[in-house]
Amino acid sequence: MSNSDIQNKLAAARTRLILDKPFLGALVLRLPLVAADPTWCKGATTDAKKLYYSQDYIDALDIQQTQFVLAKQALHCALSHFARRQHRIKHRWDLACDYAVNPLLINDGLKAPPETLVDDGYEGMTAEEIYHYIGDLDNEDSELDKQDELNQDEEPNQNGDAQNSSNGSAQQSESSSSSSSIEIDNSEENNKQELAPQPAELTPQEQEELSIQWQQRLAGAAQQAMQAGKLGGAMQRMIDFMLQPKLPWRMLLARYMTASARDDYSYARPSSRRGDPAIFPSLRSAQIDIAVGIDISGSVDDNEMSEFLSEVNAIKGSMRARITLLPCDASLAEGAPWIFEPWEEINLPKSLKGGGGTDFCPVFEWLDLQDQNPDLLVYFTDCKGSFPKVVPSYPVIWLVKGKDNVPWGQRVQLN
Repeated sequence: MSNSDIQNKLAAARTRLILDKPFLGALVLRLPLVAADPTWCKGATTDAKKLYYSQDYIDALDIQQTQFVLAKQALHCALSHFARRQHRIKHRWDLACDYAVNPLLINDGLKAPPETLVDDGYEGMTAEEIYHYIGDLDNEDSELDKQDELNQDEEPNQNGDAQNSSNGSAQQSESSSSSSSIEIDNSEENNKQELAPQPAELTPQEQEELSIQWQQRLAGAAQQAMQAGKLGGAMQRMIDFMLQPKLPWRMLLARYMTASARDDYSYARPSSRRGDPAIFPSLRSAQIDIAVGIDISGSVDDNEMSEFLSEVNAIKGSMRARITLLPCDASLAEGAPWIFEPWEEINLPKSLKGGGGTDFCPVFEWLDLQDQNPDLLVYFTDCKGSFPKVVPSYPVIWLVKGKDNVPWGQRVQLN
């Protein structure tokens, strides 16, 4: 296929996206399409400024697969994958980003090229979460990880500048099979064409500026698609997640716990078990009672749980907080609750057993049976469970791992 034919295929694929998938099409329009030198680009990639492609790779795809490739690169940019890698190993981060994006596109009706990375177990998870769960890679991948670490100062685009889908995972998936089976076009036309060299590494300032630009583009494209009635539910949830404010959860947790610790007169209604309906003012003690619910259904791992409890432990010591620990899945864990005074360190039992599944109601039901409501309930979960129908009278903070929303209370993003 000649260079002009490939350009026509790319233009046709982009036009179809604009008509059929206006959200993705609007994002793709932000990336100029540039033919790249095959010595460094064997598939398709982006530096968050342009979309680079291998002519041989595009030649091997049909028009629907080409749509997928264009949308994938644009979505990597819109999700700021180029700026979110931070300290993570590049190759493993590349895989995580592909595992996060590919199901979104497939569920939106796009046709994936052969050997596209898909794992149902990762569906709905962020790249950061998937990176953690990928675990030990095979020997070949481990060697690539080591090489990434050795070449941190030498290899371009080591700050995750959205090459994550070509030099890493896309080469492993989309381009590995196709590029190896296609002969390079050595025609006179191809040799005369000037192919783009590998782009320079993005500076931290460029990453930050591009991330803001792409977030604005994400919001604008979503609005256009919603007005056209062509934005799927999974895409909508992903967009809501990306556009919600990202604030440090430790800071927010400390702020809420500190606010609850103020000495003042309280007119809060006592527990419903008390017979007297009258409400009398009472001076709050300097010590506060905080209930801590922990989702032990399996979606929150031990390291994350320990990190969360360490933060609660550090905060409670400075404000004389009494902690009631309530691990729960479908029922409270055996032996729960565990109560820790302000001077005691929080330690989880070695084994936590509940009833399977996820139900938040048992924690609230247990608190309703006590003589006094807590000053604050902090619930650490992924929010995939059953919520109580009645909103409690005490404040509730949901410290959420993942994208799901809560029906009431204050939601704080963990990631």
